[in-house]
Amino acid sequence: MSAKDPQTIVAEARKAREEREQGYRARALKMYPWVCGRCAREFNRTNLSQLTVHHRDHNHDNNPADGSNWELLCLYCHDNEHSRYVESDYGSAETDSSVGAATHNPFAGLADMLKKGADKP
Repeated sequence: MSAKDPQTIVAEARKAREEREQGYRARALKMYPWVCGRCAREFNRTNLSQLTVHHRDHNHDNNPADGSNWELLCLYCHDNEHSRYVESDYGSAETDSSVGAATHNPFAGLADMLKKGADKP
């Protein structure tokens, strides 16, 4: 058996993704009104390509028949949702307990330096 070249592998992966997306996208568009679930922007046939299917659990393979893992979002809200999800992985300085208090004091020896400078004629 010969190995597939990288271009073939990528092309097959893209085709499989597009087929999978068309399946749940078509079902979601039949199931839900064509309105963004965040900003309430309404869509029609002319701008429907700007309405996307968001997976609430971020697992694109979790596509239950009842649509409970989907929500329709416009391109902008969908992008914002994924940005928030990625940023949440990084944590916050306010809640991250692994971050210790600052210990460096840039002015620690300032008083001594000033005294030495005052002693010079």
